[in-house]
Amino acid sequence: MQRFAKILALALVLSLVMGATAFAAPKATFHIGIVTGTVSQSEDDLRGAEKLIELYGSVKDGGMIQHITYPDDFMSQQETVISNIVSLADDPLMKAIVVNQSIPGTAEAFKRVRERNPNILLLAGEPHEDPDVIQKAADLAVNSDFIARGYTIIWAAKQLGAKTFVHISFPRHMSYETLGRRRMIMEQACKDLGLNFAFETAPDPTSDVGIAGAQQFILEKVPQWIQKYGKDTAFFCTNDAHTEPLLKQLLTYGGMFVEADLPSPLMGYPGALGIDLSKEAGDFPAILKKVEAAIKAKGGAGRFGTWAYSYGYTVTAGLGELAKNIIEKKAKINSLNDLYKAFGKFTPGAKWNGAYFVDNLTGVRATGHVLVYMDTYVFGKGYLPTTQQKIDPKYFAIKFVN
Repeated sequence: MQRFAKILALALVLSLVMGATAFAAPKATFHIGIVTGTVSQSEDDLRGAEKLIELYGSVKDGGMIQHITYPDDFMSQQETVISNIVSLADDPLMKAIVVNQSIPGTAEAFKRVRERNPNILLLAGEPHEDPDVIQKAADLAVNSDFIARGYTIIWAAKQLGAKTFVHISFPRHMSYETLGRRRMIMEQACKDLGLNFAFETAPDPTSDVGIAGAQQFILEKVPQWIQKYGKDTAFFCTNDAHTEPLLKQLLTYGGMFVEADLPSPLMGYPGALGIDLSKEAGDFPAILKKVEAAIKAKGGAGRFGTWAYSYGYTVTAGLGELAKNIIEKKAKINSLNDLYKAFGKFTPGAKWNGAYFVDNLTGVRATGHVLVYMDTYVFGKGYLPTTQQKIDPKYFAIKFVN
């Protein structure tokens, strides 16, 4: 009986010690809200949020990161999008909100967040709204360099041997200054570099046809487009959901693909190739190697490209990291070096280039809006020196006409 009492006492002491240890475990002193699309619309963006949770923990478990998603049909659910983003400001520990991609409604949501708490840091990844709109609402906006890439994608297509460049999009995207202006730059670059330019319209995945209908359209159209334009044609689409069926059919029927609108070896390639990358999750060198092997096996070497690291993943994770560094006073909001350092944590060995956005009507440089891009990686060939190309200033002067 005495022995049992000792055991019971020891168990009680251990439980108290363990309880005290659990209670003493440090909890996050501030929270960062991360807003992304769903797996079906923008998987890479979401995976970046998951990486931040892996590093810093989820708010529900006492960690730093509060992740929410917006609906796939966000264009018809604007108030839902706005209210969900604004709801993050109800958390008294919320110090920063990152939205990637910053779909329409983000600027209004940021405006309402500021009304509730003007001290919350607001970061916009890949804004869909016009530059002047998002610049007024966000502390920092980051786009893939739609100006420089308007030239470099065409330059890269020529390096692959393309004679024609086909741009695939729809009216909503073409009404955005960023995407519409890039299309105009691409058309001019084709003229200058000796490629034929063509535009094809595809259904908007946020419309009534949905993602499935938009993807089916691409599956049916690509064989016709290859017959129309020939196999020495590079294709480009502005929507993530269009990418997988486009790649699948190009691998089957011919054609080329320089890089996605938001480049990544995960953007469209796994589904188009039918490969499982679950074991390689988060390991981009391993992902790149596996995708490359599958493309070579299908005879696509030298005809397909990407960025070695996911842009969407990097922007979500990188802006979350930058926000954390700024809150902890380890970085400044207006430092390109601090931004590249935060991005570089998730892209070891990659070369980045970029610049502050300059309004082509006023000539004013927006230090709160940065455009970035990375070297293009061609499967079966390696890197193209994209970030080293000199871009004629005339491309930066091309004005957007809606």
